[in-house]
Amino acid sequence: MMAKEAILTENRRYKHLLSLMGRNRDELSETLTDKQLETLEKYDEAMNEMHSLAEVEAFSYGFRLGVRLMIEAGVPLAKGIT
Repeated sequence: MMAKEAILTENRRYKHLLSLMGRNRDELSETLTDKQLETLEKYDEAMNEMHSLAEVEAFSYGFRLGVRLMIEAGVPLAKGIT
């Protein structure tokens, strides 16, 4: 399970979309040749990696933004950090 799936397990819309994607993928897979299935798997792997990178960047941006807001608000940071 990917991080986003662990966070969204209670979201009904997410569950519905995940189910829909699975059904459509299964249906599509039944019509593809072995070579086409291999290409689809490579595509899926690239998309998963791209989404993972985007999630890491979004978290990093949000974290940096939160720290900047704390600094501007005058919230004391950990000892030794200025």
